[in-house]
Amino acid sequence: MEDRLYHDPALADFYDLENGWDRSEDFTFCQALAAEADSVLDLGCGTGELAVALSGNRMVVGVDPAPAMLEIARAKPGAARVEFIEGDARTLRLGRRFALVMLTGHAFQVFLTQEDRRAALATIAAHLAPGGRFIFDSREPACREWEEWGPDESRRRLAHPRFGAVQAWNDAAFDDETGVVTYETHYEIEQTGQRLSAASRIAFPTREELERLIVEAGLRVERWYGDWQGTAWTPGARELIPLGTLA
Repeated sequence: MEDRLYHDPALADFYDLENGWDRSEDFTFCQALAAEADSVLDLGCGTGELAVALSGNRMVVGVDPAPAMLEIARAKPGAARVEFIEGDARTLRLGRRFALVMLTGHAFQVFLTQEDRRAALATIAAHLAPGGRFIFDSREPACREWEEWGPDESRRRLAHPRFGAVQAWNDAAFDDETGVVTYETHYEIEQTGQRLSAASRIAFPTREELERLIVEAGLRVERWYGDWQGTAWTPGARELIPLGTLA
């Protein structure tokens, strides 16, 4: 099932406004990581902010399953330097290999089953050049971050360039049986009262599972980070960020 948060053009229009990628720590980290890479594959590239930023002196390919996100990406200044492709990271096979393959913005968590995650890691391995590196991020399930995503904790007011003032909030529910969180995103346009809403589902795999699946994919982790500031992972860290290469 398509996630309306990314596939509905009206909702996708909020993506950059909410995320502020050019000021984020993962954006800065990946820019530094890509400094010596002559080619980059950005899986789950979204609206292409990072892909465009990395495209100045290297080949960059951005892949995303949502046409609405790619439409925004292709309209950005500098987007012509990037090859944007509509595709699913579980099945993508470009027949090319890259010095850096990345999957940021917690996009790895949209893979809800072990089979999905195994397929995404196989895609990373299939596109990684010898000596190349991969990186992705996933939230640490032990921190139960979804408990901070209730309406009261998440309510915020946005200044949208077309809609004006917008009230926004989230809600979330955890399924103990599947380990999947369903979270709702709501935007209410103050001037008209129109409400735009979407329900999304994300998984919270453990580090132990990720370690096993990474090895199965023919990859190896050089270092685990606990945040995008480059802090080594320790128990209690909120992020699971493996940086690695081919085994």
